[in-house]
Amino acid sequence: MTSKNWMNKRGFSIRGRLRKMMKCICSGEQLRVDEIIPSSESLATRDYSASGYSSRAGDNERKPDTSNIEEAESSLRESGFLNYEEARALLGRLEYQKGNIEAALHVFEGIDIAAVTPKMKLSIARRCELHRRRSQSEAIPPMSMHAVSLLIEAIFLKAKSLQALGRFGEAAQSCKVILDTVESALPEGLPENFAADCKLLETLNKAVELLPELWKLAGSPQEAILSYRQALLHNWNLDMETATKIEKEFAIFLLYSGSDASPPNLRSQMEGSFVPRNNIEEAILLLMILLRKFVLKRIAWDPSIIDHLSFALSVSGELRTLAHQVELLLPGIMERKERFSTLALCYHGEGEDMVALNLLRNLLNNRDNPDCTLELLLASKICGENVDCTDEGTDYAHKALSKLQGRCKQMASVANCLLGVSLSAKSRSSPSDYDRILRQYEALEALETAERTMIDRDPNVLFHLSLENAEQRKLDAALHYARQLLKIEAGSSVKGWILLARILSAQKQFEDAECVINAAMDQTGKWDQGELLRTKAKLQIAQGRLKNAIETYTHLLAVLQVRNKNFRVGKQLLKNRANHHRRLEMETWHDLANVYTSLSQWRDAEVCLSKSKAIGSHSASRWHSTGLLYEAKGLHKEALKSFGKALDVEPSHVPSLISTATVLRKLSDQSLPAVRSFLTDALRIDRTNPSAWYNLGLVCKAEMGASAVEATECFEAAAFLQETAPVEPFR
Repeated sequence: MTSKNWMNKRGFSIRGRLRKMMKCICSGEQLRVDEIIPSSESLATRDYSASGYSSRAGDNERKPDTSNIEEAESSLRESGFLNYEEARALLGRLEYQKGNIEAALHVFEGIDIAAVTPKMKLSIARRCELHRRRSQSEAIPPMSMHAVSLLIEAIFLKAKSLQALGRFGEAAQSCKVILDTVESALPEGLPENFAADCKLLETLNKAVELLPELWKLAGSPQEAILSYRQALLHNWNLDMETATKIEKEFAIFLLYSGSDASPPNLRSQMEGSFVPRNNIEEAILLLMILLRKFVLKRIAWDPSIIDHLSFALSVSGELRTLAHQVELLLPGIMERKERFSTLALCYHGEGEDMVALNLLRNLLNNRDNPDCTLELLLASKICGENVDCTDEGTDYAHKALSKLQGRCKQMASVANCLLGVSLSAKSRSSPSDYDRILRQYEALEALETAERTMIDRDPNVLFHLSLENAEQRKLDAALHYARQLLKIEAGSSVKGWILLARILSAQKQFEDAECVINAAMDQTGKWDQGELLRTKAKLQIAQGRLKNAIETYTHLLAVLQVRNKNFRVGKQLLKNRANHHRRLEMETWHDLANVYTSLSQWRDAEVCLSKSKAIGSHSASRWHSTGLLYEAKGLHKEALKSFGKALDVEPSHVPSLISTATVLRKLSDQSLPAVRSFLTDALRIDRTNPSAWYNLGLVCKAEMGASAVEATECFEAAAFLQETAPVEPFR
């Protein structure tokens, strides 16, 4: 029967046609062509109301969606009738479009999905086979593609209805049926010309996009991850916009959901291809794919891509990779200020401070960038950590303060803190005592201003304030701020515990300092206890408990070795942290060698030094410990050679400067000018070293014509500093 004749049947009365369709749906019989009724009054609404439910008022005044008629015509062209499920699908769609969600769901639930699913699978598979072979000799599919499309749309709308009613788990299961059905029918993916003549592909795209969202709403993160992977690994013929959206949302979910995703199980992959091992790697892979799409001009630029990639690469320690990706972006994609700031942060995080500083200089010297407060603060921070750039760091901090007048007090507090840090660094390299004392006063004043003006208590400000007071030997004030620091951080900072222990050791409260270290170890993980254990060993040495110190050092080395083995196989640590642990292990061997040297256990000391050499052969500290071993054996010339090699590696190594002066004075009184020169250099680098002052006093006393007052002043300085010397340098 033609569609024209079918359309002419619309002259039947509404009541008679509804009665016929009601009978059809209730009995499950097939509805013939001459019984089709595209009515504006919904049968489902009537049927649903009779069951105790009601649809929304006023919907009967709406015009029917002619797409239902078109779908019916399409199905009739091929089969000549609508069966029970197809009629339900059409009526359910009409109710959904009218906003009767509960009524639509009631109609959709009448479709036996388990019964129609095998037919849909077979129909899809056979239709694709017919397209590939271009032959009609195969068996005819049990369902037309229009019927398949209609039923799949019904399942999708059922999922949308369940979602609207807050039944997210059921909605996800309903949506999953669609994808599992098509994937089972076409395991190799959809052909390019698949469903070109119907709405099936459009519905599939919507289902692929919807399923992960439903699992997230249902509180099933692992199922969401699997559905995201199913969407991206199976060929669904997704349009570029939909695929890009799914990739971005999946990357965001992996980064911020807090759920650990197991590595994807790829059914087929090339040998040696990359398989992400964790959330971060998978997210980075997705974001890099998106970035590649932009470079190839397949998608428009989305600034959030580089933001999420910056976060992912930062937390994984791949700051150099991030810098490389930013450098590859064409000019104009990122603003010049953002580009230079991002690159500076990357290189600063990689420890390449001069590269970062040069980038900031280029940015800050440009008058077109008037508001660069954050960049000024970063530049000041970098300069404050470099002795050669302290003046520049002070200037940057002053400029930041001038821009922050009357604006953000918290940022002004940070600027004052950085100013204090730069002034403190400048004081340590000042040539005259007057200039050094003046800079120390200004540094302390800036840090106190930072502490007074901060709105939220800033641990960094308190740390530097405590540290500066400690270095100026204002130990009570230093202790006060150190305790405040621990209170604010709730004992979470290892450096706070260590600073408190060093301050207590400077007050000669060694037992209290050791108790502090033990308390810190109870509140920190075993991988973060390296510096704590080393400080504990130094405290035990200060109390004359050398055997206990050896046990502590042995424990520390065991922890470091186990940690290295575990992380070599497992996680990838940040590079700077890995280097820190490597230095800690090497310095621990040196400390242990020095303890064995003091106990005249030469063989054990030599073993420790050989272990250190295996880690790093070029170490000033190792050559210094070797020199101390020779000196303890009475081999002064060999000791002098070792100290000289230490100074070749690090000319500013204060212990080697002092030890060289000490050995030279023992070898010959004729070398007193050279001894004075070495000690003066040591004090220029570290004005608070009591050993340097004491040995300089001995030189002044031994020199012919030297002032007794000068020697006395040196001895007094040495005595005062020794009384307030910590077991380890404060900084």
